[in-house]
Amino acid sequence: MKKKISKPSPLRRKRANYDCSKCPGYCCSVYELVVVTERDVMRLARHFRMDREETIKKFTKLHSGERVLRRKADPVLGSACRFLDLETRRCTIYVARPEVCRGYPPVSRCTFYDMLKFHRKFGDDDTLPLVTIGKWKRPE
Repeated sequence: MKKKISKPSPLRRKRANYDCSKCPGYCCSVYELVVVTERDVMRLARHFRMDREETIKKFTKLHSGERVLRRKADPVLGSACRFLDLETRRCTIYVARPEVCRGYPPVSRCTFYDMLKFHRKFGDDDTLPLVTIGKWKRPE
């Protein structure tokens, strides 16, 4: 009897080996619309100990009929998710982040990581010009 092999969940794909600790929060900045579901709203409400309506009003807005996270100014990349810590460049709600963030990147590659690897391979230093333009300095 053949053993049935199930496909892994799209959110549990094997990921490439890359280190997000040296990234300036590229994914939190480049994607202007982070769509949130009702489940995401409730997760945020529990995380902040708020009711649903207060959570929606404080953290989200409607864009073309879809509920999305609010953004804030970012001195490094222009604008970013309101939950990105601008000093550490890390997510402040990692355990309560929306489903779309949990599944990022949707493939086993990260665009910023690929650009960084390319630049380091063919450049003279280990920083990416995009990062050195802003105030953020890569952790040692």
